[in-house]
Amino acid sequence: MTDVKIPNLDARVPHLELYLALRDAAGVAKRNLLRTVRTPELLLYSIQPVMMLVIFRYILGGAINSADVPGGSYVDFVVPSIFLTSGLVGAMTSAIGMAQDLKSGIVDRLRSLPMARSAVVTGRSLTDLIRSVIGLGVMIAAGVAVGFRFHSDLGHIILGIILVLALGYSFCWINAAIGMAVKDPSSAISASTGPTFLLMFASNAIVPTNTLPGWLQPIARNQPLSVTASAIRALFQGEPATHYVWLSIAWSAGISVCFFLVSYSLYTRTVKK
Repeated sequence: MTDVKIPNLDARVPHLELYLALRDAAGVAKRNLLRTVRTPELLLYSIQPVMMLVIFRYILGGAINSADVPGGSYVDFVVPSIFLTSGLVGAMTSAIGMAQDLKSGIVDRLRSLPMARSAVVTGRSLTDLIRSVIGLGVMIAAGVAVGFRFHSDLGHIILGIILVLALGYSFCWINAAIGMAVKDPSSAISASTGPTFLLMFASNAIVPTNTLPGWLQPIARNQPLSVTASAIRALFQGEPATHYVWLSIAWSAGISVCFFLVSYSLYTRTVKK
């Protein structure tokens, strides 16, 4: 009698579960993207970075002494930071969207469907990543229009863009956790706006670190926004950036892992109630 080989189903199940989880997350991301287009208040967060670019380039930029700016060009100094800040501002929609879903009962409806439990939070992060890619493309075009120029090779430019997206993605997880913690869209706006703008102004994003108060300079030099801003400036201008690149990667990875666990824990507690 010929032996019949039975496939090892146990070895295939993990791969199947991963595929189904990714499929479910993609479905949630698609739903979130459609909702973003139909929600005017969420679209406003896409306009804010362009307004910031114009303000810092043409209004506040005139008050900055070029001699105090590394490289002597304020536009080359501030525009990469605006690229980075646009990702952080866009990430604030994670808090708003998650809070709206919880308040409206959408999360309860999704929970009743035969889908992966992680799909809601993972789908939210995929939505923000896709939106960040589109928004960054718009910001790069706007930056070039106001006078910013890349002075590096394509490989370093792409690496800088990846660092911008990575930090923005990590902040999506922070804001997702905020949205699930407060469970109210209005409160989510307040809770996410304060830390984001505090981080921006207490950094080297807008002005060089040496112009800040002495007690603030050590914090400003080593916080994630400053480290990543220094990395992308150097990469875009063709300067050595290895130290800052690794620090930026470490910050983005650490924030993503930490707040993914926090977000998933908050989501699990929420759906059990």
